[in-house]
Amino acid sequence: MSVPPISPTLTLQLSKKTITATMAPSLHSKPLVLQFLLLTLFILGTRLHASDPVLKLDYYASTCPTLFEIIKKEMECAVLADPRNAALILRLHFHDCFVQGCDGSILLDDTITLQGEKKASPNINALKGFKIIDSIKNKLESECPGIVSCADILTTAARDAVILVGGPYWEVPLGRKDSITANYALANTNIPTADEGLPSIISKFLYQGLSVTDVVALSGAHTIGIARCTNFRSRIYGDFEATSGHDPISESHLSSLKSICPPTGGGDNNITAMDYVTPNLFDNSFYQILLKGEGLLNSDQEMYSSLFGIETKELVKKYAADPVAFFQQFSDSMVKLGNIINSDSFVTGEVRRKCRFVNT
Repeated sequence: MSVPPISPTLTLQLSKKTITATMAPSLHSKPLVLQFLLLTLFILGTRLHASDPVLKLDYYASTCPTLFEIIKKEMECAVLADPRNAALILRLHFHDCFVQGCDGSILLDDTITLQGEKKASPNINALKGFKIIDSIKNKLESECPGIVSCADILTTAARDAVILVGGPYWEVPLGRKDSITANYALANTNIPTADEGLPSIISKFLYQGLSVTDVVALSGAHTIGIARCTNFRSRIYGDFEATSGHDPISESHLSSLKSICPPTGGGDNNITAMDYVTPNLFDNSFYQILLKGEGLLNSDQEMYSSLFGIETKELVKKYAADPVAFFQQFSDSMVKLGNIINSDSFVTGEVRRKCRFVNT
């Protein structure tokens, strides 16, 4: 019986690059071929990783040295006008980075030719702060036209927002490009939701290259967070009493929440602070609230109360007891979040003149 000939050439597609491996036409060469392919894939993977765009702390040192001063001043005005603006900018940054990386895609408006991410389920009626970014961009375009990307503006503004409400400082590597695309579908699937289970949330963070520690630390941003009734209704009419016990203070707080968010008949967009103790101060009281079983969102309380939260529970206890440890880890996790990049944007991206629209 004759053996069908094996093609001497095998072509692989990986990360839009083509590798052509030449093989001897022999069945006995399979192990060697596999070894060769694995080695080739390893080398290519290493090369791709090594050639990833590198962000730099001094990226704008010569082209726009007043960048940090301008962003800080605009953020100071915004937070002074309303401390809640700090949370709005921080949330924008998070939602941006979880879809295509930190590329400013969340800022794009819908047009005839582009469907943005603003109307995706996790974003619609939940994201604000776009006018603050517009204002910063306008100032920077006057000072350094065509230089600073909207993605870098948002990343830096998020850092300054945290500092202005008492949170930690961290250095922000810069050099991102603005994407010329958005991804409505990924916005619907990649961003964690208020009623999502802990295993699913952890998997979404791992997909972005973040860790379980990052899940707990970054969730600490909810210490200045604001939630809409539609996102905490199931919690306060569900297992809130079970996790918080029958403490009089907890019962009083629950009654207040129910007055803000009725079980039926509207009120979906009514809002309340996720940290009712110090709502406008970036501190570790969010974790202390979780210890008492009073987390406003199901997704938050699960970090402490879920059967799957063996590791997350210990981290919640750690940050509740040690604000310095929380600040340090939050800073480190924010750098990791900001370093989720869209490699395509460094090839096809741009520096938008207006953050809401791609350049024409």
